Amino acid sequence: MLVPICERGRYLEKSEAAVPFGGQTLRCVLDTGDDMYSHQGLKTGFSYEMLRIFAAQERLPVTIIEAMPGENYEDSLLVESIDILVRCVSDTLDNPEIRRTLKTDHFCVWNLRADKTAEIKAINLWLGGFTGKKEYKELRSRFYSSYDPFRRLAQGTLSRRLSPYDDLIKKYAATIGWDWRMLTAVVYQESRFSISTVSSRGARGLMQIIPSTAAYYGVTDLLDPEENLKAGTRHLGRLQKAFSEEEFTQEERIKFTLAAYNAGEGRIADCRAFATANEVDSTRWEDIVSVIPNMRRYTVTYGDTVRQSGFRGTETINYVSKVTELYRAFCEICPE
Repeated sequence: MLVPICERGRYLEKSEAAVPFGGQTLRCVLDTGDDMYSHQGLKTGFSYEMLRIFAAQERLPVTIIEAMPGENYEDSLLVESIDILVRCVSDTLDNPEIRRTLKTDHFCVWNLRADKTAEIKAINLWLGGFTGKKEYKELRSRFYSSYDPFRRLAQGTLSRRLSPYDDLIKKYAATIGWDWRMLTAVVYQESRFSISTVSSRGARGLMQIIPSTAAYYGVTDLLDPEENLKAGTRHLGRLQKAFSEEEFTQEERIKFTLAAYNAGEGRIADCRAFATANEVDSTRWEDIVSVIPNMRRYTVTYGDTVRQSGFRGTETINYVSKVTELYRAFCEICPE
């Protein structure tokens, strides 16, 4: 079609406006709650993957953030500071200015401004096609399977899949020389494979990383499963170097690394120094566990050994024990 020179600017502007989201960055908010202990599957992780797949197919850059408590994201949607608000189907929106797309699964739906007809049509068209594909069924299977290792053991389940993130976990376990099933145990203990979990101390995502720790390793997006695993394994790798002496077996090295991951390297350094001062082997975790009750008596310092006061150690002892138990369970479910 020939377009007069004087009309070309207006014609191009109209054509660009007809492109869903104008070819700009797709801005999304996941408001599906913490699904760490949910019986509804890992819906936040599933919705995250769906948004990424849609954006890739539409060749759109995308930013996805997690909803913050107290924020009104309906207003954000209406003033166009975000494009898509993902919510559970049960969280109804009565605002006539907001319209839902087709459901992405049994639990979640995408919400847009009602006047974004081209965008809503594009999403519904994509969902209508994608939900019938093998890729969608595999995605559903990844996020809506039971991953409780002890229930699976009781049922006699053998499986090559331990989590929705096996490929990523294998990739990053290899960077620190760990059996991927051990790293899976850490992730399960920290988050039950939920990317939306946030602790009272502000630790976030799969490996419960504090934002300041993530920043140290150059990671800013802790909702992103890969970025979270990258930060977590880099931190584990750095902690592991403190236990690189030949006296440590690989099993003991991992136990001390787990303890430091939970309690902090300074606390575990105190434990080792206290053990040495009391002529106890500082390279065996069970020996460290045996002296921790005596450390509790020292509220300030113990000579030049205990530098950080108030360490009871119960949480850390239980943490190492639970991760070790999970690892054994995962090894039975998925034997090499």
